[in-house]
Amino acid sequence: MDSTAQASAPDLRPAAEAVAWLIAGISDERLGDPTPCPEYAVRELLAHVVLLSTAFRDAARKDLGPLTASSPGDSRPVLGDDWRDVLPQRLDELADAWTVPEAWEGDTQAGGITFPAAIAGRVALNELVVHGWDLAQSTGQKYACDEASLRESYAMMRPAPGDEEARGDAFGPVVDVPAEAPLLDQVIGFSGRRPDWQPGN
Repeated sequence: MDSTAQASAPDLRPAAEAVAWLIAGISDERLGDPTPCPEYAVRELLAHVVLLSTAFRDAARKDLGPLTASSPGDSRPVLGDDWRDVLPQRLDELADAWTVPEAWEGDTQAGGITFPAAIAGRVALNELVVHGWDLAQSTGQKYACDEASLRESYAMMRPAPGDEEARGDAFGPVVDVPAEAPLLDQVIGFSGRRPDWQPGN
């Protein structure tokens, strides 16, 4: 990885810390609450974040195996009883793994897909940004995502004019958001979510 590319690699730690900060505000009573991901309650969404943090950590390390080869849709994620300890640790490990310059070099694998590591790291960041918002909205918490992470997600998800199909099926159809809306709302709209989503609507 040349020095220019290395300098442009995003820092995953602020987004990881924003997700970790939410954990204390999630009571056991909220685990069954709905989320913007229709197939997931809060407990499944948390389990998904544990799995994606672990998989993308391993992707950064090029430690490829069954976890990086598995698609998120292969099975329903199950939340372990120790999630309050495991999730912050995995988020910290994820952020650390992508600080290593070699993590951004060559190809790697995550979600059963082999792709350039420079893209994989940005996919991991985007997952943190969007699912952090999901968790905050689902549990009635403020979401303090940093602007640099939001700009990375915006650049990654914004479809080129006439090229909306290139997004694939990872996200729902783009939700129109006013151009003057906050950057977070625009990112969430690109993810196929309504920025005004609340449990029960």
